[in-house]
Amino acid sequence: MTNNSLRAAQVLWPAFVMAGVLEMLLFSVLDPATLSFGNWHPEPATVYSLAFFVFWALIAAAAAASQWMAGAAQRGNSSDGEAPHQRRRRSRHGTAQHV
Repeated sequence: MTNNSLRAAQVLWPAFVMAGVLEMLLFSVLDPATLSFGNWHPEPATVYSLAFFVFWALIAAAAAASQWMAGAAQRGNSSDGEAPHQRRRRSRHGTAQHV
């Protein structure tokens, strides 16, 4: 699995699960058959589907933004105050060398 597909899975799978949980919670209180938007009276299956995809998209966007910000913060911080592009490599003798 490539790094990008792993990141996509880390965002999309938990978002999928939480969208299902949110949909169960919402529709345990709200009856989709009673909903209407102006003159449009959608079928309950349409309401369930649209709500699920909206929840999934919103949660996935929030998770992707969180993952992006965490990666940016991790790349911006260095443990010993060096510039982020500098790395240290240990030689066979245990001394640090800048690369």
